[in-house]
Amino acid sequence: MSKFLYSTITSKGQITVPKEVREALALRAGDLVEFQQRPDGAFVLVPRQSDIRALKGVVPPPAQPVSLSDMDAAVAAGARERSRR
Repeated sequence: MSKFLYSTITSKGQITVPKEVREALALRAGDLVEFQQRPDGAFVLVPRQSDIRALKGVVPPPAQPVSLSDMDAAVAAGARERSRR
């Protein structure tokens, strides 16, 4: 994409990302974008991809394995507790 694309900032500080940019970045409604500042002061718009694999390692593994029956019992206990509220 070698042409210049423009967008106007609204009174609420919002902009519409031009269609050609949305298509090039594969952006859809509800997607997050990140504004990264380069060393020269310019900003770059970067799509934040929501890949489930990015969550790997976020939650540490339990100290000891939990069985499916233990998980089922915990879910049932939580449901009972919620129904009492």
